[in-house]
Parts: sequence; C-alpha cells; structure tokens
Amino acid sequence: MTATLHAYLGYRDATAALRWLEKAFGFETTMEVPDGNGGVMHAEVRYGDTSFTLFTDNDGYDRPGRNGETVGHGLYFAFETPAEVDAIYARASAAGAEVVWRPELSEWGNYRCRVADPEGYEWTFGTYRPGLQTLS
Repeated sequence: MTATLHAYLGYRDATAALRWLEKAFGFETTMEVPDGNGGVMHAEVRYGDTSFTLFTDNDGYDRPGRNGETVGHGLYFAFETPAEVDAIYARASAAGAEVVWRPELSEWGNYRCRVADPEGYEWTFGTYRPGLQTLS
C-alpha cells in the first residue's frame, strides 16, 4: 500500500503565519486561496518533499496549553545532518521562534530541536527518520 501523510493547521492569522513560516523555516507557499474575509481558505506549504496545509481559524478552535515544557504534539521534520538542524534552529530563533528545546542529542540518538511559532504550534527538526531507522 502506498500512502502519504499531510497535516493541516488552523491559524487565527493564517496570512501572517504563512509569511512567518517562510521567513523562519524557509518553507515555500505553493498555494494560497483567500477566504473573502481577509483570511486564507486554503494554503499549501512545502519544504523539500514534505507538505502540509493551513487555513484561517474563524471558529476559535481550542488549543492545548503547555504541560511542562511542551504541548505534547506538533510537526516533525527529518533532516540528513545535525548541521541542517542547527541551521534551521538558528534561522527560526532569529525570526523570533520560542525555543522549546535547543539542538541536542536525545537518549535514542536523534539530534533535534523544537521551537514554537507565534501562535503556539510546535515544530521539531531532527535527524531521526521514524519508520525508517531502528535503534541500536
């Protein structure tokens, strides 16, 4: 079976979120459809071979607060090298991302960092590829 996984996120200010994601992470907005109210009905964002969608949250969806250091969910991007993780961390930090975890090696061998965007979504960047690697 072949399948792909794509996340979708609702932002209170999706237009500002798109511009921030482009600046902070180097993401590319490949589609942006306005909703007629100054927001975004549908947008598609790409980084390398990964993509996700986002839209303007006009309904005020609940968002979990942090319990301890994290909200307990987010999006994860796998990179080839620790240098790539360091580079995106530096770029995100310069753009004002809230640092959740500075780049470091985890107990299971994942060199990773985690930051939160201005609306609180957490983004993790690491070298471990879930489903493709096994722990030794």
